[in-house]
Amino acid sequence: MTSLPDALACFNGRRYHVYNDWVRKAHGGRMQKVSIDAGFTCPNRDGSKGVGGCTFCNNEGFSPSYLLQERDILRQIDIGIEFMRRRYPRTKNFIAYFQSYSNTYDTLDKLKALYDVALSHPDIAGIVIGTRPDCLPDEVLDYLADLAKRTLVELEIGIESCNDDVLRECLRGHDFASTQDAIRRAAQRGLFITGHLLLGLPLETRNSLIAGAKELAALPIDALKFHQLQIVRGTRLANQYRADPASLSLLDPASYLDAVIDVLEYLPPSIKIQRLGSEVPPNVLVSPDWGFRLSRFPEMLEKRLEERESWQGRLNDVETPQAESCTAI
Repeated sequence: MTSLPDALACFNGRRYHVYNDWVRKAHGGRMQKVSIDAGFTCPNRDGSKGVGGCTFCNNEGFSPSYLLQERDILRQIDIGIEFMRRRYPRTKNFIAYFQSYSNTYDTLDKLKALYDVALSHPDIAGIVIGTRPDCLPDEVLDYLADLAKRTLVELEIGIESCNDDVLRECLRGHDFASTQDAIRRAAQRGLFITGHLLLGLPLETRNSLIAGAKELAALPIDALKFHQLQIVRGTRLANQYRADPASLSLLDPASYLDAVIDVLEYLPPSIKIQRLGSEVPPNVLVSPDWGFRLSRFPEMLEKRLEERESWQGRLNDVETPQAESCTAI
């Protein structure tokens, strides 16, 4: 378990391990991800495992508007970098973020061709590849491991929940064992792994979330993203919510922060926290409307951690296979 003085020393005076703090130390400055829609689909949409996607999924709600209008990858990167340079003028490097749907779900030759296009852009210093755990065959992982010898590669795996009942309820199309297997096989090849966790899904309870946090603590994960469940137009959950709003118990900000902390307490200090939540455009958001921007969340989380006298790793007693030492953070 990590003590509070050790946590504060490790986390630059914070109570959890902020990804951007680590990036500045490890890479000498801010790195900004530039989203790309490369035209991928998903086995839960094309009929391989299902149609219509997971109950919560509408990628348009989480993608920049230019991705809906521009298909050329290099042009998408140009537009994204132009925007990021205005918003984050101190950015040192830009990373191509293959974001929409399952970005390893194609033949290896097709994947190589698409990744090569993005990496050919003169301002791109690496790639982040978002995908599902059931779309990571060994040949793809072998290729990514080889690519990582030449450029920065980050693999972002959609975990969403560690509970099989929750995964079935949201029609995810795979179980948690598939997630564990994919993460371990990727880690064996030395890949940087970010997990994506969605809090507030139907059937998820505080007990199941904490049980999942303990499972995550034992996996070789480098970073984690937290997102809150949002009801987005064009999804099965949106139809369910319109028919019977009481059938879905959506988290309010206070409950969500506590859920994040419930997970953080069991995570080893080596895991970097990339995101604390997400925002979708108002025109596609059905519920909940929290009434403030998520830029306030880091401050709110720190305050709540203090109120609970807690910090990342407070209850962690698991040695992860590739965890860094606290002093290395």
